[in-house]
Amino acid sequence: MSKKGGARRLARLKAFQTLYGLTFPTGHSLEGLEKLFAVSPAFVDPEQLPGEAEELAEKDRAFAWELVRGVYSSMADLDEAIGSFSQHWKISRIARIELTILRLALYEMLHMPDIPLKVSINEAVELAKEFGDGNSPNFVNGILDAAARAVQQGQFGPVKAI
Repeated sequence: MSKKGGARRLARLKAFQTLYGLTFPTGHSLEGLEKLFAVSPAFVDPEQLPGEAEELAEKDRAFAWELVRGVYSSMADLDEAIGSFSQHWKISRIARIELTILRLALYEMLHMPDIPLKVSINEAVELAKEFGDGNSPNFVNGILDAAARAVQQGQFGPVKAI
């Protein structure tokens, strides 16, 4: 993943990297998560050499932490919502990468009204392209598109424009 997409994309990537660690059963707490967030590289490109991680500006780190904290605090509700929009898929069958991306994007869609739904979906699809398998982008897009329609129609979460 390159710098294309700007600082917010890098902040989402940092949030994704931190939240992905939650998918492994190790008994995380918010304090432990905050420590992990603080020491993890701001942005790691697989093509970079070790030690070449980029640092985010403070406002972008704050945005990334807001995503991490929000997803962590809302995980049960997010998983319930993902389950309702992922027809024929139980949460336990969704791969960790896709589940992390879906949680992140859905939190953003529901709790960050200044970010258009379309932006949240597009950023999630980009993460799926980078970290998922060949089917991940379509899978993520399908679930988030269904959620966005429900949000737009006032059936789910706050009403937002696409």
